[in-house]
Amino acid sequence: QVQLVESGGGLVQAGGSLRLSCAASGRTFSGYVMGWFRQAPGKEREFVARINWSRSGRSTYYADSVKGRFTISRDNAKNTVYLQMNSLRPEDAAVYYCAAGPSDTVVAGAYYYWGQGTQVTVSS
Repeated sequence: QVQLVESGGGLVQAGGSLRLSCAASGRTFSGYVMGWFRQAPGKEREFVARINWSRSGRSTYYADSVKGRFTISRDNAKNTVYLQMNSLRPEDAAVYYCAAGPSDTVVAGAYYYWGQGTQVTVSS
């Protein structure tokens, strides 16, 4: 089992920044792919970013809608994954979830463990 707890959400003006954190506990954190997803009211949960970690280094992947504005990172020593969000737009407003799974994928169903979510609100 892996327990995930997100934090860092809040209200920000368009163009502003937020940094989300996801603290993991339980099984070995470094062995999982960590992803961020988001879900806005009335919409399906969508992939935002993911990060993997292997002996050859880290690999990241982003949704086109956030590429160049968001950065995912992880600190395996602290069992924490981060999502730095810059140049926020009203359409970025959603509940943001972190997730852990075994595969490099953008498919939410492939992730085994989920946090409770943190709300991000962007005012125009």
